[in-house]
Amino acid sequence: MTIMSMANLASLDLNLLRVLDALLRERHLTRAAKGLGLSQPAASHALSRLREHLGDPLFVRSSAGLVPTPRAAALAPTLHGAMLALSECVTGEPAFDPRTARNTFRISTADYGSFVMVPSLLELLSQKAPFVDVWVRSAFTEIFAELARGDSDVHVGPIAQGATAPGIRMIPLFEEEFVCVVRADHPRVGKALDLDTYADLPHVFVAPRGTPGGIVDVVLAKHKRTRRVAIAVPQFLLAPFLVSQSDMVVTIGRRVAEAFAKMLPLRVLEPPVKIPSFLTQLVWHERTERDTAHQWFRDRILDAVPATTKIARGVSRGSRSR
Repeated sequence: MTIMSMANLASLDLNLLRVLDALLRERHLTRAAKGLGLSQPAASHALSRLREHLGDPLFVRSSAGLVPTPRAAALAPTLHGAMLALSECVTGEPAFDPRTARNTFRISTADYGSFVMVPSLLELLSQKAPFVDVWVRSAFTEIFAELARGDSDVHVGPIAQGATAPGIRMIPLFEEEFVCVVRADHPRVGKALDLDTYADLPHVFVAPRGTPGGIVDVVLAKHKRTRRVAIAVPQFLLAPFLVSQSDMVVTIGRRVAEAFAKMLPLRVLEPPVKIPSFLTQLVWHERTERDTAHQWFRDRILDAVPATTKIARGVSRGSRSR
């Protein structure tokens, strides 16, 4: 850089470059001002000062918004890179720009969590972060240890009440109800499912960890009933297919049941006894607590949960990662 260009930079208010960078990204004065926390007159005044300093109009108005001049367009990539580098210097951490980021995030979850959340998450990422990749891995027993080691960035799933470990953070995503599913022409099930029939039918039991006993067994025991588990499977999404081709019944989350009832000859019924719902949580480790990329990704997971079911909907973005 020459002495003359150094002097030229020294005479420039660097806050004006933030405005120019925002205008080049938004191509709209009001949106750029809002993103910077400025009033529209303040942003307009900053643009006037930039035009005077650089000796170029920088933007011209059109029906589509602000169109950059060749000089401004040529500045855009260099300026944005410089602003990101400056942010990294000031914050002490790499800047994260979702539009250009090439991060890979790892989600630990069961197939149920993948089914409910991942399609919406990928749609959001395709719009906001087209180069960000996601690896979904099966949730194992040592969930907290995996997060602490960095094997997973986040976990999505139910967590046993009171279960935690040093450094673990979590917030609720959504609550799910249990329903019963049988094949559409089941010979023993009418419009509703009574307790005697429910207990007597062969059951499909979803056991992700391969261990016997579940909430249904606990509830039936309170009513002095037991059930026969005809088959236990590790995947939630396999169960509806098994039920559709047999006289078995399965008790699973409502979202999976209703989705598969649209694709297979199935009926969704209310349980004959009250079965407690379960809470799906978003879990991470404090090692990524303040990482801007991880914070952004956790917010996108929250956004991906349907608004009608999102317990965390009232949680502000400022407190989401606490």
